[in-house]
Amino acid sequence: MSVSMYHNPKCSKCRATLTLLQEKGIAPELMLYLETAPSVAELENVLKKLGKGPKDIIRFNEDVAKELGISPEDERPDSEWLTIISGNQQLLERPIVINGDRAAIGRPPERVLEIL
Repeated sequence: MSVSMYHNPKCSKCRATLTLLQEKGIAPELMLYLETAPSVAELENVLKKLGKGPKDIIRFNEDVAKELGISPEDERPDSEWLTIISGNQQLLERPIVINGDRAAIGRPPERVLEIL
């Protein structure tokens, strides 16, 4: 099983999700998205696996969202949202765990068990 995870080591939900996976004997490939921003194409792929839209993976409560003046009520093309996330990766909801053609947001961490 090849499992990967968008991970922020400072995030308590990321750490809890990683611990949960490790307890299940899974050592996911960690994608440190704050160091290496995901591309628009990568984000599109993740959204397909999640079955969600771009606004579903944006942390609108982050300071950068306020600085950019974006909110969930904004109407923008998906491509624009994905460009915003890719250029401001701290907006990306976390953790996101990917297993094959399925993905889940680890909020709560136990939600990722559904895709294993």
